[in-house]
Amino acid sequence: MKNLYVLALALSSSLSAQTITFKGCINLFDDQTFTFTKTSVDAYNKNIYMTIPINDQQPCGGLGNCEFKIQWNNTLTRWEFLADSGNGDFVNPYLMYYNSTGNSPAANPPSNGFGTWVENTVVTNGQCGGNLTAANSTLTGDVHSSTLTTLNTTKPKIQIFPNPVSDIISISGLDNMTSVEIFNMNGQLIKTDQLGNKINVSALTSGVYLLRATAKDSQIYEFKFVKK
Repeated sequence: MKNLYVLALALSSSLSAQTITFKGCINLFDDQTFTFTKTSVDAYNKNIYMTIPINDQQPCGGLGNCEFKIQWNNTLTRWEFLADSGNGDFVNPYLMYYNSTGNSPAANPPSNGFGTWVENTVVTNGQCGGNLTAANSTLTGDVHSSTLTTLNTTKPKIQIFPNPVSDIISISGLDNMTSVEIFNMNGQLIKTDQLGNKINVSALTSGVYLLRATAKDSQIYEFKFVKK
């Protein structure tokens, strides 16, 4: 938990402040406002936002401790509003809302008035008052409300390969890196590299890791990979 908290603070200080303010689902989250901070960018150039600090100390009614994350699910082509299960690691989060209407070009999530943020009643049991709207929620800040909010379509796709990997992992589409860090799934820093787009991971034990590449413009790109 402490390692994850330190990492979150480091990320928030290295990136320009991009925040989202949320208030809603009062029956489960209580009558309080939460602030999401952009913490990183995923492999699809989508921003990731989290309520910081992640320290298991944000009490709220129906879920006990409220720690939230907004991120893009590329497999299902939708934005997701996730609530942590109480460990601060988002390993098995609860899906609270999702929005898949006209959002794929944007780097940031839609507002509560664009598309439909669908309440996941399987988790909420209908206690959130239905889909997010301006009448039952606040969702402001670094959100978009138009399909004109698009990424630069000329930007190359950033990816790592091979995955799974035995010895050398390569990063393509990102030529302005300042550093590469590798963390285990407990948030512990395992390896730091500043030598280029190829990283030797042969010394790592088998398992799942997070590779975090920092670019010269302070953008952070994260990738999960499997070491064979």
